[in-house]
Amino acid sequence: MIQSIDYFAIAPPLILCLVAGLVLLLDAFLPHTPRVRPALGFVTLGGIVAASAFLVAQAAAGRRLGTFCVPADLAASPRPGVQPAGAEPPCSFVVDQFTLIFAGLVLAAGIVVVLLSMTELATGAIPVGEWYFLLLCTLAGAVTLPASRDLVMLVVALELVSLPVFALTALRRYDGRASEAAVKLFLVSIVSTAVMLFGVSLLYGMSGTVFLADLARALTGPVTAPTVVTVGVVLVVAGFAFKIAAVPFHSWAADVYQGAPIPVAALLSVISKAAGFAGLILVLVTALGSQIGTWAPILAIVSALTMTVGNLLAMRQRSAVRLLAWSSVAQSGYILAPLAVQRPEAVSASIAYLVIYAAMNLGAFAVVMLVSRRAARNELDDYRGLAYRSPAAGLTLAFSLICLAGMPPGLAGLFAKVVVFREIVQGSLGWLAVVMAVNTVIGLYYYVVWTARLFTPAPDLERPVRLGRPGLATWAAAGLALGVAVLFSVAPQLVLDVAVLSASG
Repeated sequence: MIQSIDYFAIAPPLILCLVAGLVLLLDAFLPHTPRVRPALGFVTLGGIVAASAFLVAQAAAGRRLGTFCVPADLAASPRPGVQPAGAEPPCSFVVDQFTLIFAGLVLAAGIVVVLLSMTELATGAIPVGEWYFLLLCTLAGAVTLPASRDLVMLVVALELVSLPVFALTALRRYDGRASEAAVKLFLVSIVSTAVMLFGVSLLYGMSGTVFLADLARALTGPVTAPTVVTVGVVLVVAGFAFKIAAVPFHSWAADVYQGAPIPVAALLSVISKAAGFAGLILVLVTALGSQIGTWAPILAIVSALTMTVGNLLAMRQRSAVRLLAWSSVAQSGYILAPLAVQRPEAVSASIAYLVIYAAMNLGAFAVVMLVSRRAARNELDDYRGLAYRSPAAGLTLAFSLICLAGMPPGLAGLFAKVVVFREIVQGSLGWLAVVMAVNTVIGLYYYVVWTARLFTPAPDLERPVRLGRPGLATWAAAGLALGVAVLFSVAPQLVLDVAVLSASG
């Protein structure tokens, strides 16, 4: 069987895979000198920029692109009740508005992570070629996942996002915390994958198809074994809950974030989380829309628990990275909340919040990266007086934290929370809106406490941590994230318009 391939549609992930192979070859044949390390970083950046250019071209084309369809002879005799006669054959890979916004978010965050990586790799303690190869593989999986339209490709893409992160976490050799974090992340990912595959197998057994659109048609109307379908839905939701660190599958987050290199922690908090939410939205909305009565109450309860537990644990932290880890858990609860509303329009609120959150969080991680080069423990007290010692870094972190808290002048975070709150109220989930309001107040505490430290002069008896001359790449990452956060604060409607288009797509 000969199948035509639309290379324009698969260009972004294909370019990332080709550049990943190129990086390995260059690392194998080029001499291992200090000059080679930034060169491989620039090659990686060039690959991400090239993939982004094709993504922009796809958006400019303004049409729905599809590839990897089932062969025509198999689609000619559809299984009764799965695919109507005369319908177009389903596709495993689709480029639409939903794919474009998530892929764009991943690639933009990937640029920031690569810039942070240049500073992390400057010491020579981590093998450069392997690092960038694994990072590009993760990005390829994260770009492929929102385009996946069957369960098999969805699981494979999700594992392509997860598997390289284990090695990235452990690449800092002879570091016990990094090894421990890698083992914990590995075990959690194995359990989540096993749970998800069990749920996927149940759904396939009840529907006879792996394609999301066909699965939706098969589950519409009377089902022969509704209990089995319900168990499958619950297991799939649980599998994604592991990936996004939602309660009760959240306990790994703080230890992994603290033990991993800071660029990997930033990757987990934004890119991995975005991929997890993209897969969750696709499965729930596209394939399991008819089962909304089953998964919507579950998501509402999980959302309330996630934002509450994340905020309460963040209040107790003294380490900057651990605080951001629990803050990231709480933010997952806010993103989950609109998905529990039984309205298709609510999906756009989750997407808008995720996009805005990515810019705010990456800005905070960039400044944490700067401070970590001079303060090994990287505790909140190390940031005391940072606005006086390094005004640019202090103001960038302050603005990012204010945005995460949802306070002016960080209007981007305030706008995101208002949009989510509005969708919850319109969806008649008043109790969840009350929980979110209380958690927003709780979150204000630790964000404001950290921000206050930035403008509190260090006592004369203490030796303040100075940034010295940190890498230019990290400053570029901080400036890029800050610029996007400011843009979202000035023109937040741009984010919502794009999110509405992606949700409708």
